[in-house]
Amino acid sequence: MGARARKEFERQKPFEQGFIAEERVASRLADMAHVEPYEPRPGPGPNELRVLYREESQAKRRREARPGLWMAVAIYVLFSATDLLLIPDVALYTITARFAVGLTALLTLEGQLRRGVATQWLDVTCAAAIIFGYIGWLWPASWGADRETVAYYMVFGTIFMMSANLFFTFSFKVSIVTSTIILCILYVVNYFVPASLTYKMVFGTFYVSCFTFTSYVNWKLNEERYNVFLNALEAKIQHKEATERGKALLRLSRTDPLTGLENRRAIDEKLREYWSDWQKLGNRFAAILIDVDFFKKFNDCYGHQEGDRCLIHVANALGELITRYNGSIGRYGGEEFIVLARMNDKEQVADLSEAICRTVEDLALTHELRRDGTSIVTVSVGAAFTRTQAGAKLEKIIHEADRALYLAKAGGRNCARLFDPTDPQSSDESENIAALLKIAIDRNLVSLVYQPIQEIASGRVEAVEALMRLKMLDGILVPPSLFIPVAERTGAILELGRWAIRTVCTDVLAHDDVRVVSVNVSPIQLKTPGFATSVAGILGETGVAGSRLAFEITEGRELEMDSDILRCISDLKLLGIKIWLDDFGTGFAGLSWLRLIDFDTVKIDRSFLHDCGTPKGMAMLQDIIALVRNRGHKILVEGVETDEQMALMREFGIDKVQGYHVGRPMPAASFQAKQQVQKRPFTVLKSA
Repeated sequence: MGARARKEFERQKPFEQGFIAEERVASRLADMAHVEPYEPRPGPGPNELRVLYREESQAKRRREARPGLWMAVAIYVLFSATDLLLIPDVALYTITARFAVGLTALLTLEGQLRRGVATQWLDVTCAAAIIFGYIGWLWPASWGADRETVAYYMVFGTIFMMSANLFFTFSFKVSIVTSTIILCILYVVNYFVPASLTYKMVFGTFYVSCFTFTSYVNWKLNEERYNVFLNALEAKIQHKEATERGKALLRLSRTDPLTGLENRRAIDEKLREYWSDWQKLGNRFAAILIDVDFFKKFNDCYGHQEGDRCLIHVANALGELITRYNGSIGRYGGEEFIVLARMNDKEQVADLSEAICRTVEDLALTHELRRDGTSIVTVSVGAAFTRTQAGAKLEKIIHEADRALYLAKAGGRNCARLFDPTDPQSSDESENIAALLKIAIDRNLVSLVYQPIQEIASGRVEAVEALMRLKMLDGILVPPSLFIPVAERTGAILELGRWAIRTVCTDVLAHDDVRVVSVNVSPIQLKTPGFATSVAGILGETGVAGSRLAFEITEGRELEMDSDILRCISDLKLLGIKIWLDDFGTGFAGLSWLRLIDFDTVKIDRSFLHDCGTPKGMAMLQDIIALVRNRGHKILVEGVETDEQMALMREFGIDKVQGYHVGRPMPAASFQAKQQVQKRPFTVLKSA
């Protein structure tokens, strides 16, 4: 702190100075603690510590100056009683002197505090009050007739010496100067006192002893105050570090490690907040889904590192844009982003959606492997706006935005679509899908494909996952993200689920093509009475052992703490069926389901593997693996697409992997043909 800054600090009002000093200490603590949780914290140097201590001690002395001097003056005046007893002939003068000195000292101090003078001048006033308090009393006391009594009474000067060293929080230098002046006064007066040499030697030694003792005690007190300050400072730093670490961990749990945007968990919380405001207060908002066009081909052409850089550029550009609209943006998974923004009408939503498209287009990021003639990175945007409707649910607006995004992609990409409830192509499509699902099994519109799962230790494909596919009457495929929610909403998932389990048993397991097949099971199925019984019936009809079947439960909002689900899972495990937790880390179930259910395998979502190109992403993946491993579950990582990722999985000791590097989804017949060519049959996945 410079001299000019110090003078300006000293001019502050008394109560402001204490606050400012504490704020400066707190600010310094914040500077030392506001770093990443795993970075070393630089500590303050000796000179900086002295500056901080001096500022804090000055603030403390300012606070204690007024009550300290008022109390000292009160005691000083009360000693008038001893004047009446010991030197009654001059008591009137000494008492008058006491009141005069005390009143003068108090008025001076109050005036200084009002004017906001420097702390050092407050110390000078208090020290002067001690010195003149002694002189002002001693002078009239020396007029007394009883010289011997006055001589002994003069010993009370040591009290003033102790006041300077013990009862005021002076700095050591000020205390020494004050005590030395009083000592000199004592010696001068002692010299002229008519007494024997022995008296003078005894009391002279007593004065020096008091001076030495109280000065030493003052020095130790100042040293102890400094040590207390250091301990308090260390405690503050540790508390600040702990607080900042907690905040950093909270930010980490709510932040996408690659782009720095909010992650799905944070966005979902904000979505619930927006929805609550819409339901209670009528504050309308828009949900906008953004998907980078042909991003897989971008990764194939330029590599995953360039793909990560592309996502970062897009995220930064969109983040700046959304800030101007006071909205929120997050990464919803893979190359998909989501925007939430409070809007008043559809025109504003349309303008923002178009601005998103143009913002990414203006980045002009090269993408030469596209098939549509465009050579730069673009995005497709689907938006939905809150509207009054019967049976409105929070998930509905996301579904509508997803449907609008689907139409944007179908419309050629690099465009924005706003969900229109009056447009049959968008609003009634779910009803068309619902009607399609009713005839899907009879018309062979639904089928299964199988994606291999490889065990790391043996290197063999010992399980496959059955994935459902649906096509329209004209042969166009319907994305699972579109028809699965409709199937769950309409209840068609129950019949489709039974069909899938029976098909897996008859087409794959009965022929020993693979000895464990995993099937995705909806929480709707688990809640349905008699589901476990129907599965047992299928196993009995097909002659397949339950240990060769695994059910994958997706971590999601609908997977709530339901006793029926827990009971059904328990019944399924009695049949020998393995229970896997799918897409761990992306939904809402959290750790509670790991605690309640003894999963045989936990599948870690592909996004964590694809994000491990950054140090934070790698740390996040390692933390999740350690968490699952500590719970005793086997670990399966999805999305393994490269040799490097496979090597990383071996390094981390992962049990099983799944992804394009192991194999793409294909029909059962293709699996059989592939195995015959390779002359390597599927083997049994060992029971967990």
